[in-house]
Amino acid sequence: MPQDTSNAKVHAGTGHRERLRSRLLNGGAEALADYELLEYLLFGAFRQGDTKPLAKRLIERFGSFSGVLNADPGALSQVKGMGEASAATLHAIALSARRMARGEIQQQPVLGSWQALIDYLAIDMSHLKHERVRVLYLDTRNRLILDHLAAEGSVDEAAIHPREVIRKAFDIGASALILVHNHPSGDPEPSRADIQITNRIAEAGRLLNITVHDHVIMGRGSHVSLRAKGLI
Repeated sequence: MPQDTSNAKVHAGTGHRERLRSRLLNGGAEALADYELLEYLLFGAFRQGDTKPLAKRLIERFGSFSGVLNADPGALSQVKGMGEASAATLHAIALSARRMARGEIQQQPVLGSWQALIDYLAIDMSHLKHERVRVLYLDTRNRLILDHLAAEGSVDEAAIHPREVIRKAFDIGASALILVHNHPSGDPEPSRADIQITNRIAEAGRLLNITVHDHVIMGRGSHVSLRAKGLI
C-alpha cells in the first residue's frame, strides 16, 4: 500500500522555515544568502510550500536581490509561481525600504546627513532604466521641504526649465535646492548638458536668492557630485 508522504512534506517544509528563521534572528546581517532572504520574504505570501525555487527564478529574471524588489509588480506577476498577492508583498517591502531611507533625511539637515541622502537616492533611483529628474527643496536650515519629481526623461531644458525650478522654490518658501538625476547607463559622470543645465538653474536662483547646493548624478553603485568636482 502506497505511503502518504504529504504530511512528511509539510513537516519538512515547516522545519526548513524554522531553520531559516533561526538563522535570520541569530546569525547577523549576512546570515542568509540573497535568495534565502527573498525566500523568507515570500513566506508571507505562501503559507506552505517551498519558495526556494521561486526565489532563485526571481533573482535570475531580475539580476539581483535589489532588482527583484525594485521590479514593477506587473513584471513580478509574470514570473512562474508568482501572483498578485506575492507581487504585492514584495512591492510593499520595497516601498517600506524607501520610506525608511527617506525618514533618515527628513528630520535633520540634509547637508549634515549626506550619506543618508545618497543611500535614499540609491534605493530609489539606481535601478531605473530611464532618466528621472528630482529637485530636493530645502528650508533655511537645510531641512527637506519637498522631494519633487520634476521630469521623467532627459535632463535638458526640454524636460526641466530653470525658471520653473526656481519659481517653485520661491512659491513653497524654499531657500535652497539640490538637483538629482540618474544615468541609466550606470556611469554617473556628468555630460556637457548636465553641467549646462545646472549652471542655468544656479544663475536663475541667484536672481531670487535661491541657492543651488549641488547636482547629484546617480549611477549603478556610485554617484557624482558636481559641487565636489568644482562644476558649480
